[in-house]
Amino acid sequence: MDSLLERNQINIEDEMRRSYLDYAMSVIIGRALPDVRDGLKPVHRRVIWSMNELGNTYNKPYKKSARVVGDTIGKYHPHGDTAVYDTVVRLAQDFSMRYPLVDGQGNFGSIDGDNPAAMRYTEVRLAKISDQVIADIEKETVDFQPNYDDSLSEPTVLPTKIPLLLVNGSEGIAVGMATKIPPHNLTEVLDASIALIKDPAISADELIKIVPGPDFPTGGFIYGREGIESAYKTGRGIVQMRARAAVDRIGRGERERDAIVVTEIPYQVNKSKLIEKIAELMQEKKLDGASEVRDESNREGMRIVIELKRDAIPQVILNKLYKLTPLQASFGIINIAIVDGQPKLLTLKGMLEAFVEFRKEVVRRRTEFELKKAQARAHILEGLNKAIDALDYIIPLIRNSRSVDEARQWLTANFATLDEVKKWRGITGGKPEAAFLKDLRKVISSLEFTDIQAQAILDLQLRRLSALERQKILDEYEQMIRLIAELENILQNEPVLRQVIVDELLEIRKAFGDARRTEIIDAGVELSIEDLIKDEDVAITVTKAGYIKRTPVSTYSRQGRGGKGRLGATAKNDDFVEHLFIASTHAYLMIFTDDGQVYKIKVHEIPEAAAAARGKAVVNLVQISSERKLVAVMPVRDFAEDVFLTMVTKQGVIKKTALSDYQNIRVTGINAINIDEGDELLDVIRTDGKQQIFIATHDGMAVRFNESDVRPMGRVARGVRGVNLRKGDFVVAVCAVSPEGNQKILSVSEKGFGKQTQVDSYRLTKRGGIGVINMKTTEKTGKVVAAFPVEDDSEIMIITQQAKLIRLGVDKIRETGRSAQGVTLIKCDEEDCVTSATLLATESEETE
Repeated sequence: MDSLLERNQINIEDEMRRSYLDYAMSVIIGRALPDVRDGLKPVHRRVIWSMNELGNTYNKPYKKSARVVGDTIGKYHPHGDTAVYDTVVRLAQDFSMRYPLVDGQGNFGSIDGDNPAAMRYTEVRLAKISDQVIADIEKETVDFQPNYDDSLSEPTVLPTKIPLLLVNGSEGIAVGMATKIPPHNLTEVLDASIALIKDPAISADELIKIVPGPDFPTGGFIYGREGIESAYKTGRGIVQMRARAAVDRIGRGERERDAIVVTEIPYQVNKSKLIEKIAELMQEKKLDGASEVRDESNREGMRIVIELKRDAIPQVILNKLYKLTPLQASFGIINIAIVDGQPKLLTLKGMLEAFVEFRKEVVRRRTEFELKKAQARAHILEGLNKAIDALDYIIPLIRNSRSVDEARQWLTANFATLDEVKKWRGITGGKPEAAFLKDLRKVISSLEFTDIQAQAILDLQLRRLSALERQKILDEYEQMIRLIAELENILQNEPVLRQVIVDELLEIRKAFGDARRTEIIDAGVELSIEDLIKDEDVAITVTKAGYIKRTPVSTYSRQGRGGKGRLGATAKNDDFVEHLFIASTHAYLMIFTDDGQVYKIKVHEIPEAAAAARGKAVVNLVQISSERKLVAVMPVRDFAEDVFLTMVTKQGVIKKTALSDYQNIRVTGINAINIDEGDELLDVIRTDGKQQIFIATHDGMAVRFNESDVRPMGRVARGVRGVNLRKGDFVVAVCAVSPEGNQKILSVSEKGFGKQTQVDSYRLTKRGGIGVINMKTTEKTGKVVAAFPVEDDSEIMIITQQAKLIRLGVDKIRETGRSAQGVTLIKCDEEDCVTSATLLATESEETE
C-alpha cells in the first residue's frame, strides 16, 4: 500500500502549473478570444450554427429565443443559459453591433442600460447579413469537430464572406490577456480587403487611407488619428471619442435661451448614467451655467437637452461637459485574436491578410467540392447520352433482366447470367436472338458503363426519352463540361481565384455597405473655445454703471428716420447705456478706463443677453475697480506692428502708441497712458500712421490735422496737445479720417439732431488749434455728443439716457454745411437726451 502511494505522489507546484496552464489555454482558445478567420468566439459561432440548423434564417418566421438558447446549450455549448441568451441579445442590439447578426423581435434592452425581456418573451431569427456568414458551409468549406458529447458535429469556424473581426469588433478578457477590437465600416473594410488582394505588398499607410478609423454604431466623433495609426500599425492604441453636440436656441419669447443638444454619444456609454452624472454635477454647482437636463429621445433618435442659464457661455459649459462627463471617453484598442491556435497581437494589415488567406482557402475548398459534384454529374450525363444512342439494346436488356441488380450487372458488361434467360422479348429489327445477343454483348461492352452510370440509366424516366428531353440532357452535359473547365481554371490560376473573392466582396459591399457614422477629426488636441464658437459680429453694450452684454446684431431691425426706436437695456437706478459697438466673437476686447488703464477680455466670454437686459457687471469679468469708469472698448484680433492706438483725453491731450506694445496685458490691467490730475481718458481709436485726426468738442467745435503731427510714444507717456479748448468746453469725439477728404462726418446732438458734413469742409490745421465750427448748437439741439465718419450705405445706432435705441441708415440724413443744426434722428422727451451714437458695420445689415 505504501509503495502504491509513493508511485502516485506528484509535486504540487508541477500540478498547479500544469492545471493552471490548461485552464488558461482553455479560456483563451475556447471562450474569451475571437478567431482571426471569422471574428467570432465559440459561443457566437455556436449560436449562429444552432439557429441555422433550426432553419431560423432571415426569410423564415421568428422563433422563441428560449428555443434557440435551449438548442445551443443542449447540442453545442454546455454552459449556463444566461450566458448564451446574453450573447443572442448582444448580437441583436444595433447600439452594440455595427451590423447586428441576429434580427430580434421584442425588448432586447436599450442604450440606457435597461435589461432585455426574458428569453421566453422575445423572438429571434438570423439577420440577412448572417446569410453571408454561414454561406457555403454545406460545401465542405470548413472543418467540423465533434460536439461536447460526440453525438453531433459543429464547425470549427464559419466560412464568412465578411471580415467580422473588424466589422463588428470583439471584446473579451482571457487569462493574462484581453482583446478590445472596435467595430468598423463594412464598405471601408471590404475596400481595404480588395486593395490587399490586388496588391499584397500594399503599405499600412495606404490601408489607413482606405480604413481611416473605427466606425461606432452610436456615431459621434473621434478626435485625432495618432491613436488610430498606433493601433493599426502596432496592434495597440487609444482613441478619444466625443459625443455629437450642438448649441441650439430653445423656447420662445422671454423663455428663449441657449441649450446644448446631444444627438450621438460615445460607444458603450450608458445614456441614463450619463444624464445622472450631468445632473449630479449641476447639483454640486460644478456646472453653474446649466439650469436643467432632460432626455427627449424617442423612436426618431437620441436627444439629450441641457438647458443653460441666460448668462452662460454655451461653449464653456460644453467643454466642461467633455471634461467631467462621459460625453468624452477613450477606447483602448487591443487587436488580439486566435491565429493558428495561438493568441497573437495583430496590425490592421495582419487582420486583413488573415481574412484574405481564409477566403482563399474557403473558395478553394468550395471550388473543389463543386468540381467533384460537376464531374460526378457530367459522368452521369455522359452515361445517359451513350445510353440514349443505344436504346435499341438497352431497353430489351432491362426488360429481360430478372432483377434490378441483374440489369445493373449486364449494363456494366458482366454477362455471367445472360444465357440463363431462355426467351428474349422485345428484340428490335427482326434479328435472330443469337445475332441480337452477340451484338448486345459487343455494344454494351464498348459503352463501358460504370456502376454509377448504370444506376442512372435504370433510374431514367421514360419521358426523358422524348426528343426534347434528350436535348435537355445534351445541353446540361455541355453546360457541365464548361463549368468543370471554369472550376479547374480557378484552382489552377491564383489570379482567377483572387478575382472570384474580389467579385464576391463587391457584391456584399453593394448589398450591405453603408455610410460612415463616426466622424474623424484630425486635431487630437483639446479644442480651444474659439474653435467651438461661430465667428460672427455681435453688438456689445456697456452701461454707465459698468454692465456689459453681447447681443446678436440682427436683434435691432432697421427703421426709418425720426422713429420712436425700440426699447434697449432697461434703465435702473439712473443707469443707462453709455457705449455700444460691434465686435467679432473671436476678437479680444481692450477695455480702457478713465484713469488710463487697459484690460483684456475675449468677446465670447461676455455673457449674451436679451436686448432689454442690462447684462453682467464688468468687474465680475475683469479686475477693474468699481470706482473706475469705462471710456473705450476696442475689439482687436491681431496685435499688428504697423497699427497704432491713438488716445485722446477729455482736456484735449493726444497720444499715439503701437498696438503691439499692448499685446501682453495682465489680468489686473496695465497702464495705457499717464493722465494729468483733473483730466481723464475720453476715447481710443485705431490708426495706421497715415490718416488724419478729427476731434470734436461738446460746444460744437472741431479740429482736423495730420496724424503724423503726433509722433509715436511709449506706453506710459503722457502725450501732447491735440486741441485748444475754450473755457468749459471738452472733447466729445475723436476719429480717424482719410487724407483725401472725401468722407462725411456725421454729428449727433443731445436732443436727437444730426447732420452730415463733408470732411474737406473742415480746414486742415496743425494739432493744438481751436478749430472751426462743427455744428450749430442751440437749446433746441443741445450740445454735441458724438461725431464719426460715415458712407452713404452706413448705418448708425443711437441710444438715449432712458435706454431707447434706434437703428437707421445714413442715407436718410440730409447733408448740410458745418454750421447747420441738422435734422431730427430720434425724438427725445423733455427729460430724455442722447447719450451715445455708434456706426454699425455694413456687412451686419439686416432689413426688416
